[in-house]
This record gives sequence, C-alpha cells and structure tokens, in this order.
Amino acid sequence: MTFQPKPPGVHRRNSGFTLVEVMIVVTIIGLLAALSLPIWTRARQNSRCNAFINDLRTGIEAAQRCAFEEGAWPAEVAAGAQPPSMAPYWSSKYWLNPTPLGGQWDWEAGKPGVVAGLAVTNPAEVTLMQTVDEKYDDGNLSTGKFQNLNGGYVYILE
Repeated sequence: MTFQPKPPGVHRRNSGFTLVEVMIVVTIIGLLAALSLPIWTRARQNSRCNAFINDLRTGIEAAQRCAFEEGAWPAEVAAGAQPPSMAPYWSSKYWLNPTPLGGQWDWEAGKPGVVAGLAVTNPAEVTLMQTVDEKYDDGNLSTGKFQNLNGGYVYILE
C-alpha cells in the first residue's frame, strides 16, 4: 500500500457535525420538551390530587371507626395535632407532615356547620381543591360533603 498525496487545492473533509445540524437537533429537542412539559405538569397535579384523596379517605374511615368504637367523635384539637382518641386508627405521620397538597390536617368538631369533619388548613395548592371536589364530591366547594369553610377545606362527616 502506497501513500498517495492529495492534489493541491483538495481538502480532506473532517468527520463531524456542522453547526447547522447541531442547531437543528437542539431545536427539535427543545420543541419536544416544550410539548411534553404541560402533560408532565398535569400528570403531577393529578398524582398529588389522587394522593390527597386517598389520604382523605383513610382519615375519614379512621374517624368513622374511632366514633363507632369509642361511641363519640374525637374532641377538637389544633391543626396538625392528632386527636388522642384517633391514635389507634390513623398514624401520627399524617398529622405531623404536610398533606400532598400542602397545609396540615385538622380535626374539626363542634364548630358552626360542622359537628365532625376532617379538614386541611392552609393548603399550598388551593387551585387543586376544586379538582379534589370534582373527583371526590359534587364539584362545588360551597355544597356537598367537601366544602370551603372557615378558611379551610373540610370534609363534613356530620
């Protein structure tokens, strides 16, 4: 095999991508990311709403079991504090940690319009409470079991 020099004026093309090719690929990736971001955001919001609803159901069932076995609804406590009589029925981790939509769980008892209810105070995702109501109740935060009362959102048990 012999080496044959290139004639003068002929340049060897280096392998690689041109700037235009790289810019086209970057543009396509940016468009795909821009299209998928709203879908990802909706999926994340749905997931958080569903987690909140599942925790709400668990808390409602725990309160109902407590009332059935103890003969009365738990007494009123401050937001984020677990009613002592509910300790065997619902883990304290729910009361100590924020809800999936932010804010704290709160047991409401003996307040105007609520004999007994499970509430969330100061949720970070106020706009998603309407979605929770649409999925779990009647879709109207002014009526039904899940309502906006006293600056919080309460599921009224009685």
